[in-house]
Amino acid sequence: MAQYLKDCSVSCKLLWDDLQALCRRQRLVCEQLSVTKHNFNDYEVEYLCNYRNIKGREFFLVKWKGYSEAENTWEPRRNLKCPKMLREFRRDMRLALLLANKPLDSTSLDASSASFLLQKAKQRLKLLRWEEQLNRTCKHKGRIFVLNEVDLDGPPKDFMYISDYRIGEGVKLSQTAAGCECADCIRDPVNGCCAGASKHRMAYNDSRQVKIKPGLPIYECNSRCRCGPDCGNRVVQRGIQYDLCIFKTANGRGWGVRTLERIHKNAFVMEYLGEIITSEEAERRGETYDKQGATYLFDLDYVDDVYTVDAAHYGNISHFVNHCCDPNLQVYNVFIDNLDERLPRIAFFATRAIKAGEELTFDYKMTIDEVDAESAKMDASFSMAGVQGTPVKSMRMECKCEVEKCRKYLF
Repeated sequence: MAQYLKDCSVSCKLLWDDLQALCRRQRLVCEQLSVTKHNFNDYEVEYLCNYRNIKGREFFLVKWKGYSEAENTWEPRRNLKCPKMLREFRRDMRLALLLANKPLDSTSLDASSASFLLQKAKQRLKLLRWEEQLNRTCKHKGRIFVLNEVDLDGPPKDFMYISDYRIGEGVKLSQTAAGCECADCIRDPVNGCCAGASKHRMAYNDSRQVKIKPGLPIYECNSRCRCGPDCGNRVVQRGIQYDLCIFKTANGRGWGVRTLERIHKNAFVMEYLGEIITSEEAERRGETYDKQGATYLFDLDYVDDVYTVDAAHYGNISHFVNHCCDPNLQVYNVFIDNLDERLPRIAFFATRAIKAGEELTFDYKMTIDEVDAESAKMDASFSMAGVQGTPVKSMRMECKCEVEKCRKYLF
């Protein structure tokens, strides 16, 4: 049997840092983990979880990485070389004292305040590990950060971050059979490049900004094209180019997404990824999601309502983008390696310049200007996905976007 096991591998349940700490604790040299006999006594703070002030000297209860909570130790401030962690702890401690109605200059913490700090420390650790996992999964330039300064919720449960569509049962993707022969697809397209082959216009300008109206399709260069990866007609396939942050909203809208960089008008921001399922399956799941008061179903109805993207349990950062009645993102149908018009990729582009720190939103009940547009069926395709027959749901969901143009209800 050994001959069949030589190429097998088993995922380790411990993080890299935990393995390093374990080797140091057992005084084992490991070249791969950069553990040597000279750094056996290096200790790393995992989190801080309590505080004392004795005669003007500050002490912090430290949880050491690789050690159990039973081995926590009280350390004076001068022993700690973790300024960011200390700043976060002091901010959390201030909040804990305010919640407990205790003086901000307290020399020790009561049980409830200490418990809050411990929960907050463990939450921050979980969110950091989730953030690291997201960025390992991603294949794009833009980094993803996670922040929750609102409550003690950790990463969402029963959700898997993906970097490409997950193909559901009954769905078949067909690869394109031809590509362009352009040397410069933007400045000198041969026969209109890939868009021209499908009798459409080129979608991007020299700055990779979309220049066609919403409702018109985007045809990007594909794997069979002569041009290389730096081609100006490869935009959506390059992935997210901006640093983004998943954050907990303060007004009851759950998680949201904000940009950490300025985004230019008409620039590509992200794809809406999830599991591609049949409309019949979407109808079945839609009934369940309606009862839960949320839906992540997005009909791919550019020409026919045959398939739907479900981002409830499999998705990317778009899973966390909230609704707004005056959004800064607009949906486009994009075709790359698969030219089946029933299976477009769903891409979000900026409707205007978006400032760093601004939340990203799209209209769940979006409409498009039908002049020069080919797909009037894009109207309400997100909110009505999986609902048969009528564009009106029996359930009404209150809108909390708080903009001047708010329609008061999502659906």
